[in-house]
Amino acid sequence: MTPTAKTIQIYLPSGNPRGIRCAEMTTRTVKLIEIPRIHLKDFFTMPEAMQVGLYFLVGSDEEDSKPQLYVGQTGELKKRLDQHNKEKDFWERAFVALSTNNTMTQTHALYLEFQAIQTASDVDRYHLLNGNKGIQPHTPAPLQADCDELFYTLKVLISTLGQPIFEALNYAPNQPTSSTQPTEDEPMLFYCSGVDAEATGFYEEDGFVILQGSKFRKHAVNSLSAWGIKTRQTMINDGLLVDLDNNHFHLTQNYICKTPSGSAQLVLGRTSNGWVEWKNKHGQTLSDIYRTDNE
Repeated sequence: MTPTAKTIQIYLPSGNPRGIRCAEMTTRTVKLIEIPRIHLKDFFTMPEAMQVGLYFLVGSDEEDSKPQLYVGQTGELKKRLDQHNKEKDFWERAFVALSTNNTMTQTHALYLEFQAIQTASDVDRYHLLNGNKGIQPHTPAPLQADCDELFYTLKVLISTLGQPIFEALNYAPNQPTSSTQPTEDEPMLFYCSGVDAEATGFYEEDGFVILQGSKFRKHAVNSLSAWGIKTRQTMINDGLLVDLDNNHFHLTQNYICKTPSGSAQLVLGRTSNGWVEWKNKHGQTLSDIYRTDNE
């Protein structure tokens, strides 16, 4: 499905673009507020802090190959976030979703929490820290339709603020126009091969996605960067790379890397320029497609 144009307003309460940011879609009733942990007390002074809401705690771990995520809901955002500030160390930013007209109920929040956990778990871009799958409350059809509309808006807003929690890795929207372009809903696939390596992937807004089933070179060369060595070891520890035979690792699920060169380095086990290592079925490099005027 082709995405439709949208207008999103971002308001900076303090004027600081790196501080609290409030995002709204002009035709919807959901507001998403991004709160850096250092500015949490500033959020507590805002009237929205007393509302019912859904929240996301996002952080990172040097030993984890994915960002970390905790999803929750509460009848009073200030009270719950203050508790998490005292008890949870991992998170760096909080994102809270609430209604602009203060009509979100605890039932709405419970259903949205359940839907968010299920979707984030299925997409698997983040390491979900929730110990349970959420609770699906009884939702009559009109209420469920209301929640589905709220969740759609939430997905757009949280991705706009840089957290693609609900964006699946199995397609690549908004590909550049070219004569080799596949159909609209399919990614343009690229291939990377070398000594004991054969991988498939595609380029998208958040980086380069290496597809499940790709073969990685098991024995990296000595010149592989410290980042490459560490990332490959983390992927092994997380079960993303498993032994296939004496020469190959097998990638057990789709994996996104921030840069094409980083992805090629992981696959080939050596320092690599991903812009030329990744080629489509016509032999065109990633650079040919995305860095060259194809008109």
